[in-house]
Amino acid sequence: MTIRPIVALLAGALLVALLAFVGGASRGGQMAAQMKTAAREAIATAGGEPITVSFETGRGWPTRHALLSGGEDVDEAIRAKVAQGVASIPGVGAVNWADGSIIAENQVLALTPMHCQEDVEALLRARTIRFEESSSAFDPASVELLDEVAAALRPCLGSIIAITGHTDASGPPAGNLALSQLRAFAVKQALVDRGIPNDGLRARGLGSTKPVEGLLPTDPANRRIEFSVIATVPIAPTPVDTPGPR
Repeated sequence: MTIRPIVALLAGALLVALLAFVGGASRGGQMAAQMKTAAREAIATAGGEPITVSFETGRGWPTRHALLSGGEDVDEAIRAKVAQGVASIPGVGAVNWADGSIIAENQVLALTPMHCQEDVEALLRARTIRFEESSSAFDPASVELLDEVAAALRPCLGSIIAITGHTDASGPPAGNLALSQLRAFAVKQALVDRGIPNDGLRARGLGSTKPVEGLLPTDPANRRIEFSVIATVPIAPTPVDTPGPR
């Protein structure tokens, strides 16, 4: 056999592989688009209009797993109804909330706190992660506490760790929201620096919208960081999730 036929055979094989790759990605994109349309209808039916849905991976590939975001102020019963409605759509795999909640394989999981969350809450009952005034820079006295929080979270690596920042109502709402977000992300980065994997952390700020029960909205004790540690179920990749060879 001469070299030229071998080259032709290789070129043909590469062309077939390329067409299969493009075809798989196209079919996956069509399926994701159909599920997104159906999911939007399910969200509207459940009364969760502020909530948005995505069927894309972090790299932009189509996926059958839905990511719900927004609607933080929506009633929890409606959020649950939205998630269950999306999970019931044919073809949908897992349904995740951007803040770390998860519904897997069309089945609602009990979001019971893990033991490490209780350990962190015990640490924060006695002390508070403090910041410089009107800043996301840590008070020097909080550095040791962050070390202890990271140590308490380490036994639960592989879970989703949600970090929520809160402020009091002493400033303008927009400024409070931005500051709470900056502080939550500062805590996230501090945990990453202490060996907690970035991909398991979710950070968000709620400003002054969720004061501690029994406190006035302007009470400085509302300036706080809260943690929620949620067990997750690994999701096996599917051909739609990985439309081409890696």
